[in-house]
Amino acid sequence: MPIHLILILAYFIVVNLAVFFTAKAAHQSSTEFLVAGRNLGVWACAMVVAAEWLGGLSTIGVSERAFTTGTLEPVLYNLATSLGMLIIGFTVARHYRSRGVHTVGEMLGFLFGEKISRISSLAFLVAYIILAFVQIQTCAGVVAPLFNLSWFWSVLISAGIITFYTYTGGMHAIALTGIVHMFARYLGVGIALWIGLKKAGGLEPLKQALLAGGAPDNLFNPFSHNFSSAMSLVVGGVLGGMAAQASIQPIFAARDVKTAQKAAILSAFLIAPFGFLTALLGLLARSGMFIQPSAITNPKMALTALLLSPQFISPVWGGLALAGILAAIFSTAGPVNFAIVTIATKDIFQGMIRREASDARVLLAAKRLVILINLVIVPLAVAIRSGILEAAYVSYAIRSVGAIVLVLGIYYRKMLTNTAVILAFISSIFTSSYFIVSQWIKLPPVDDTWLTLSVAVIAMMMGNLIERLFAQKP
Repeated sequence: MPIHLILILAYFIVVNLAVFFTAKAAHQSSTEFLVAGRNLGVWACAMVVAAEWLGGLSTIGVSERAFTTGTLEPVLYNLATSLGMLIIGFTVARHYRSRGVHTVGEMLGFLFGEKISRISSLAFLVAYIILAFVQIQTCAGVVAPLFNLSWFWSVLISAGIITFYTYTGGMHAIALTGIVHMFARYLGVGIALWIGLKKAGGLEPLKQALLAGGAPDNLFNPFSHNFSSAMSLVVGGVLGGMAAQASIQPIFAARDVKTAQKAAILSAFLIAPFGFLTALLGLLARSGMFIQPSAITNPKMALTALLLSPQFISPVWGGLALAGILAAIFSTAGPVNFAIVTIATKDIFQGMIRREASDARVLLAAKRLVILINLVIVPLAVAIRSGILEAAYVSYAIRSVGAIVLVLGIYYRKMLTNTAVILAFISSIFTSSYFIVSQWIKLPPVDDTWLTLSVAVIAMMMGNLIERLFAQKP
C-alpha cells in the first residue's frame, strides 16, 4: 500500500477510536448529545467553531475556484467568515448563549413567536440539507482519487464515517475530532504550501507561470476576477455566519456568556489565514509547474492531484497534507450533518410533533435522525455535481436572510412585523431552489446570494405593508 494511504488510514483509525471515549457522556441526556452539556471552554469552543468553517469549502472549494479563475478571489470566503465571527462575538453571541437555545429557530421563536420559529426552522433545514450534500461531495472528491473508487462508493463511505462518529459521541465527538483536526489541517497543508512555494521559487515565478497560462493580470487581487461575485462571497460569508446552526452550535455549548463571546472572536483568527494556504495550492496546480492543468478534468480534484504528484511533494509529506485536508473536510461535514439532526430533533420533532416527549425520547429521536438524515443527503450528493462554493452559497443565502431577521429582531424589533418575517423566509426557500432546478433545466445564470437577499428584502417590505394595512382596518 502507498505510504500516503497508510498515513491517512492510520490517522483516521486513531481519531475514530478516540471517539469512543466521548460515548458515555454523550448518551446521558439530549443536552449532552446535542450541545455537550454546555460545558465547552474558550479554546475548545473557538477551535470547534473554526473547524466547522475550515472544511470542504476552505480546502476543495477554495482550491477549485482558485484553479478555475486563476486568482486569489476565493480567499474572500475565509476573510468574510472570519469577519462574520468577529461581529458575532461582539453582538449576538451573548444573546444566543444567555437564552440557552439549541437552534437558531428557537432563538427566533423567543423574538417573534412560535409560528416564526417553525417557518424559519424549515428554511434552515433546507439550507443545511443543501450544505450537507456539498460537504459530502468534498469528502468524496478526495476519497475517490485516493482509493481509486467510484463517485457513488466514495460518497457512501464518506457519509458512513460521519454517521459513525456523530452517532457515537454527538457534540462531544464533534468537539474532540474538531480540535484534533485543527492541528492536522494547519500542519499538513502548511508544510505542503511551504514545499510548493520553495520549489516554485516564490510568488513572483508562480505569478509569471499563471500569467503565461492565461490568468488575469491582477491575479493576487481577490476582487480582480468579478467584483459582483467577490462581493457575493463577502456578503454571504459575513451574514451567513450569524444564523449558521453548524458553526454557532459550539457557542450554544459554551460554558457561559463570556466564554461564548471570547470563543467567537478567537475563532476569527483561526479561520482567516487558512484560505490563503489552499488558494495558493490551487494556483500551484493551475501553474503547470508540477502537473499539467489539462490532465485535471474535474477542478474538484485539483488539490488532490497536486498532492499526489511526486514532482510536487514526497509521499510522506503529501500523505500528511492529504490527511490534513481530509481532517478539515470531515471536521465540517460532521457538524453540518449534526446541525440538521439538531434542527430536526428540537424544532421539528420536539417543537411540532411530540411536544411532551421525555428527554429519553428526544435523545432516541436524535440518534435515529443521525442515520435517517443520510438517506436524504447521499442521493443528492451523488446526483448533483456542480461548483462547491456556488452550491454552498445557496445555503448561505437562506442563512443571510435569517441573519438579517435575527439582528433586526434583537436590536430593532419594531422594524419587522411577523408577516414580513414569514414572507422573507418563504421567499428565501423558493428563490434558493432556483439553483437546484437549474441542475436539470437550463436556466439563466443568477447569483444566488444577491437574488435571495433582494427578493427577501422586497418580501419584508411587502409583509410590513400588508400587516399594517390590515391593522388599520376598523
